[in-house]
Amino acid sequence: MTLKRRNFIGITGMAAATGLVTGLASCTAKAEEKTAVVPDNPLPLMTGDVQPISHAEREARLAKAQKLMAENNIDALLLDSGTGLSYFTGISWWPSERTMVAIIPAKGDVKYVCPGFEEDRLRELITLGTEVYAWQEDESPYKLIASVLKDAGLANGTLALEERTRFFIADGIRKEAPGLTLVSGDPVTIPCRLIKSPAEIRLMQKASDITIAAIQYGASQLKEGMTQDELASIITRAQQQMGGSGAGALCLIGTSTAFPHGSTQPQRLKKGDIVLMDCGCKIEGYSSDITRTIVFGAEPTARQTEIWELEKASQAAGFNAAQIGAPCENVDAAARKVITDAGFGPGYGLPGLPHRTGHGIGMDGHEWGNMVKGNQLLLQPGMCFSVEPTIAIPGEFGVRFEDCVYMTEDGPRWFTQPSKSLAEPFA
Repeated sequence: MTLKRRNFIGITGMAAATGLVTGLASCTAKAEEKTAVVPDNPLPLMTGDVQPISHAEREARLAKAQKLMAENNIDALLLDSGTGLSYFTGISWWPSERTMVAIIPAKGDVKYVCPGFEEDRLRELITLGTEVYAWQEDESPYKLIASVLKDAGLANGTLALEERTRFFIADGIRKEAPGLTLVSGDPVTIPCRLIKSPAEIRLMQKASDITIAAIQYGASQLKEGMTQDELASIITRAQQQMGGSGAGALCLIGTSTAFPHGSTQPQRLKKGDIVLMDCGCKIEGYSSDITRTIVFGAEPTARQTEIWELEKASQAAGFNAAQIGAPCENVDAAARKVITDAGFGPGYGLPGLPHRTGHGIGMDGHEWGNMVKGNQLLLQPGMCFSVEPTIAIPGEFGVRFEDCVYMTEDGPRWFTQPSKSLAEPFA
């Protein structure tokens, strides 16, 4: 397949069509009204209709968390800087060595502990709760956290820690509050974040629309002699110019495509090479993750076509296995069977599928709900995950399709439509 340069303006229609297929598209008419064109590059801004997570939805998240705390005999949940803090409170905070945490009690309002010189800035960001406890540079934040919990009647209670709480914070609290029982916050945080609301899915849809458009744009810019880093930069910039934040792209060329996460060896594009583009961005903190594999500048070989079509069949099998009430491992088993039945593997052996078939996705690019053997978690409406079986053939090439789905009452729905064929890699 030969990919020719073309005017990129038409991609907005493609992105809108993708959203219509999923049933949770952005309002393209409103987007067109607010479209802005970046000077020197005809890439449309696609975020004019984006709606952030509402205050009411965050209140509902806190209520659900407190209900789960009560059910699991947890008295309070501590959130370190990171995605969990942003999910529950809407506050994005750089995770420096100076401790700043939010404490969600099983009953009552959120409390915050922060460095004294950051108090005014923190108060500007707070929309849930009002209590802020500040520690000075010559004081212990852990002693203050222990005091806050003691004043709340929890000196001998159970404190749950969100999974990404850094060790020095957990250890500091343990030393200053020996009466506390420290436990994992997973029984609270995972059920909350695993199931996405319609508002979250709309944000992920927008991120996906931007990423697939950027990949198509990047493919249109391919030229002989280009490096993988040059291609990655083009796609990353395209996502940024269309409104995506935290954008990134992993681009692989030729034999390096057999390395699922890339090779250290530099590659330059030549006609007939396999090109793999694994890319994503964020909208209001919500992620996309999409991979496309194409052949540059020449008709695909019989071998390239055979493996490409096998990958397509594997991805389709994984999607079809994703049914409400089925365990997550079924998705991996169905996708892997197509590949092993063709003589690859078995298991994670090479050549074949060397990794799980999919991962959960949401605010983090990789979240809970992996599509992997042994995961008995049952698929539920609102779960979001990738379907991305890779066929890696060391010394030759690799092919990966990655599209994400969200589960509805009627089964899975694609955020982006999979490639139709090598001649039409962008649906």
